[in-house]
Amino acid sequence: MADPLRGWCCIEPLLLFLFLETLWGVRAAQIHYSVLEELDKGSFVGNIAKDLGLEPRELAERGARIVSRGRTQLFALNPISGSLVTVDRIDREELCAQSMPCLVSFNILVENNMKIYGVEIEIIDINDNFPRFRDEEVKVKINENAATGTRLALPFARDADVSVNSLQSYQLSPNIHFSLEEKSGDDGQKYPELVLEKPLDREKVAAHNLLLTALDGGDPILSSTMHIRVMVLDANDNAPLFSLPEYRVSVPENIPVGTRLLMLTATDPDEGINGELTYSFHNEDDKISKTFQLDSKLGEILTLQSLDYEESRFYLMEVIAQDGGALLASAKVLITVQDVNDNVPEVILTSRASSVSEDCPPGTIIALFSVHDGDSGENGEILCSIPRNLPFKLEKSVDNYYHLLTTKALDREEISNYNITVMVIDCGNPPLSTESYISLNVADINDNPPIFPHTPYSTYILENNPRGISVLSVTAQDPDSGNNAKVTYSLAEDTFQGIPLSSYVSINSNTGVLYALDSFDYEQVKDLQLWVMASDNGDPPLSSNISLRLFVLDQNDNVPEILYPSIPTDGSTGVELAPRSAEPGYLVTKVVAVDRDSGQNAWLSYHLLKASEPGLFQVGLHTGEVRTARALLDRDALKQSLVVAVQDHGQPPLSATVTLTVAIADSIPDVLADLGSLEAPRDSQASDLTLYLVVAVAAVSCVFLAFVIVLLALRLRRWHASRLLQAAGGGLLGAPASASQFVGVDGVRAFLQTYSHEVSLTAGSRESHVIFPQPNYVDTLLSQESCGKSEPLLISEEINVNEELGVVQFY
Repeated sequence: MADPLRGWCCIEPLLLFLFLETLWGVRAAQIHYSVLEELDKGSFVGNIAKDLGLEPRELAERGARIVSRGRTQLFALNPISGSLVTVDRIDREELCAQSMPCLVSFNILVENNMKIYGVEIEIIDINDNFPRFRDEEVKVKINENAATGTRLALPFARDADVSVNSLQSYQLSPNIHFSLEEKSGDDGQKYPELVLEKPLDREKVAAHNLLLTALDGGDPILSSTMHIRVMVLDANDNAPLFSLPEYRVSVPENIPVGTRLLMLTATDPDEGINGELTYSFHNEDDKISKTFQLDSKLGEILTLQSLDYEESRFYLMEVIAQDGGALLASAKVLITVQDVNDNVPEVILTSRASSVSEDCPPGTIIALFSVHDGDSGENGEILCSIPRNLPFKLEKSVDNYYHLLTTKALDREEISNYNITVMVIDCGNPPLSTESYISLNVADINDNPPIFPHTPYSTYILENNPRGISVLSVTAQDPDSGNNAKVTYSLAEDTFQGIPLSSYVSINSNTGVLYALDSFDYEQVKDLQLWVMASDNGDPPLSSNISLRLFVLDQNDNVPEILYPSIPTDGSTGVELAPRSAEPGYLVTKVVAVDRDSGQNAWLSYHLLKASEPGLFQVGLHTGEVRTARALLDRDALKQSLVVAVQDHGQPPLSATVTLTVAIADSIPDVLADLGSLEAPRDSQASDLTLYLVVAVAAVSCVFLAFVIVLLALRLRRWHASRLLQAAGGGLLGAPASASQFVGVDGVRAFLQTYSHEVSLTAGSRESHVIFPQPNYVDTLLSQESCGKSEPLLISEEINVNEELGVVQFY
């Protein structure tokens, strides 16, 4: 606190009152101090840290600072002592002129919690200004016949100080004709008047020189003087007279320069020069003379410059009318300035946060700002608002300060930046408004997992693909930003057929491109089920996964496989039997083939490439059935050789061929009689028939033993053939029962038939009777139509001949 001015008995109660008021202001969040003017720079004003409830070091730590609007900073915070000190010498008269008390208000902002405290400091006047007359010398005229008691108005002195330090009294140098009296105006100013005490005689003394002294009430007392020269004039017995003792006029502040405000009217019944009046301002200050102009002849008052209600709300002046005989009259003129709504409200941003996390709780303070309007009354009343569709609100703080706060949780993915428009509008007519913009960035948190745009994924790849080829690119989007949006891809660990999926495919962790690590084989792997995981780099990381199915497309990379007729493993050759009595269309045999490919790559067609007797046989294009194309003739050879091609429909097509040998005979003996003339085909491994007959005659003595052996071999061969067919066909069993028995291998329906005949004949004769019992069919695939058709004849290298009755079995 400032020292209480010792010796000033009237100041001590005031200081005590200010001290008590300061203590109460701290409790009410309004801190009051008082300080003498003209103190040195850095002078102590008050312990602001203590009054704020803080330690001195906390002022800097909490970011405490002084905020004020549009005024030179007069005070500063001492961060070491925690006190409020002066920035420079303070001149109370420059700040407040004649106003009492002289108060300086500002606010202290504590930055870390955005709290603001009001501070009010009273500047106490000291006696540092002399009373001052405008002129060092003034001339006053008076008629010599002026009556005793005539008063002459004298220029008054001005003192910039206030209260007891202001102008207190006047003193006049001794004179027998004049005395001094003081008159107090409504504004508290003391006006000196010269009073005539004794009649004048111009012929004796034409002029009187007086000295007027103005004194203030300070300690020590300061004074100034003015010389008065009183000129005694000839008699002029009528003084001018104004029509009104006081003129009042009210004008708006926005009137143009040069506007006539009013006209003063004074009259003087004298004639001649004594009746000519001259108007002039009396004791006007510089402000009056710069703002208004008085026409000395007409008495009109005009404006010299624009009026400003905020600068001065009224002007009080004195006008005198003086005639040529030195008589004068005075009148007061009060010009009141009416406020016009000519000041736009302004927004002063004190503190703000440039960014805020999207998970900040409702009520988070975003900014602190103040509003101000230079107008008064309704023109100075301000309404502050922001758009309603924003998640923010305004909250009134002290004075004209507002807090901008959040009202709900923010979502950066929805809106990442807010440009908040703060609109302030006054209540004038018409209202004036201004807009201020506060930009706020919403900082991201990792609250969104990566999202795949498609679910699920499926793609295709041709088998026999090159290793390392890219298969598919998956992309996951993360609406977060920065590292929270950086996505890393990986495959879930799993196995297929006991092999880890990582052996088949891999994925680029950055781009999400899926690569094939190996060449796929459709016949082994038809599809893979994968799970792709996308994880972001947030803390903690978030992830999502998606199902990806990889289908392997078939290529025509497998040659058709002929299942029947198959090449025997015992070195024999297969012979099909066709009776000479066969009609056209007679089913001789059927070529059965499969293709391990799928689709049209496995669609098979059968073609007869070569025949020893063209036109005798034909092959079904889609069935593979070998049928007679015409009736058999005697001239047709016993042995017919056919080359059948099986071709798929792939691109390019693949094919396989098989050579069939067809024996044409009505009976087995005919076949045996001609076996010697049969030549095995070049590509067959069958032995000569003649050799078989010789071996059969030689073995007739062992027919019984051979019968047992052959019977056993039959059983074993049936079992072995069944196993081979099952392994080659991939599941031939379970074909539907119909007119023909079919089996599906890799999508191809094929016909398969196995024949078994028993032939009984007598030993040693080629023309022995041959018995053909009903054919036995292996219980794999049956054909109801084949019962009346010839069976294939397999001539074994070994023929078991019973000496008495040979029983030969052909398979």
